[in-house]
Amino acid sequence: MTDPPLLVDTHAHFLTPDYVHAARAAGHIRPDGMGAWPTWRAEVHLRLMDRWGVGTSLLSISSPGTHFGDDSEARALTRHVNESGAAIRREHPDRFGHFASLPLPDVEGALGEVAHAMDHLGSDGVIVGTNTHGIYLGDARYEPLYAELNRRRTPVFLHPTSPPHAEDVALGRPRPMLEFVFDSTRTVSDLLFSGVFERYPDIPWIVSHGGGALPLLTDRMELFRSIFSEGADGPGPIPEQVSRLWFDMAGTPFPRQIPALTALVGNHRLLYGSDHCWTPAAGVDAQLASIAAAQQPGNDTWHALTTRNAHRLFPRLARMRQEQ
Repeated sequence: MTDPPLLVDTHAHFLTPDYVHAARAAGHIRPDGMGAWPTWRAEVHLRLMDRWGVGTSLLSISSPGTHFGDDSEARALTRHVNESGAAIRREHPDRFGHFASLPLPDVEGALGEVAHAMDHLGSDGVIVGTNTHGIYLGDARYEPLYAELNRRRTPVFLHPTSPPHAEDVALGRPRPMLEFVFDSTRTVSDLLFSGVFERYPDIPWIVSHGGGALPLLTDRMELFRSIFSEGADGPGPIPEQVSRLWFDMAGTPFPRQIPALTALVGNHRLLYGSDHCWTPAAGVDAQLASIAAAQQPGNDTWHALTTRNAHRLFPRLARMRQEQ
């Protein structure tokens, strides 16, 4: 019996001491309502990857991102975390990749960071939050950024963060429990109805946590689009646009989330994601056990399927495996 193929973890996070210090100084003592900041060390992450059967993890900075109110400080902090992520990749080129952070809503700074990350650091893509200071991703000010990402065909990892007035709507509960799921759905709906996906079709978008509430709400959005369509200027069919997105399995993929998602969009753009280090090791253990216990996709396995999909989206990972 052959071993299952090594997973590609497209939803993995890292931290640096300077980043955590800056976030705490900006008031993020209990980030997104969580109890405390986790710790992260490359050697610990590598041991866990071996335990989980993960060949490569694409590292990124999670919520609350790198912009805490001042553009110049955000640019400096963004450059720090991107240089740090690139250094980790250089030290372990066969085990780690990297999604570069962007200092949004500073579009000029983001454009500069895209060029630096993709042309000089060799990043695998970029990560953006679902909103920054209440600015969602369908906002017209982001058009120059999308034009550049589309020109480069740069993968964009869409990661949730707390919504505006999070303290009021979360009712004292950790925001990743519900608000992250809702905010992912909210910003994807903004991208859909503002026409970003249609104007920039060469950007591969990766939506985390199985698409949030999209599997349940796509038909509802299509109903409203068809009833209240603005004619030629309105968006195209919502299910068709959603089917062109990529999705990771972070969170609670089974028994309900992934079956609902694949019933909507199929499984040809499904990726594996652990969400470590924000998801503790025991949580990843439980997630992987649920994947192993789930009904596998036909004659395939979720391991093999998601790894093949990741190799299509990130050809350098496929080349790297072939060379080993």
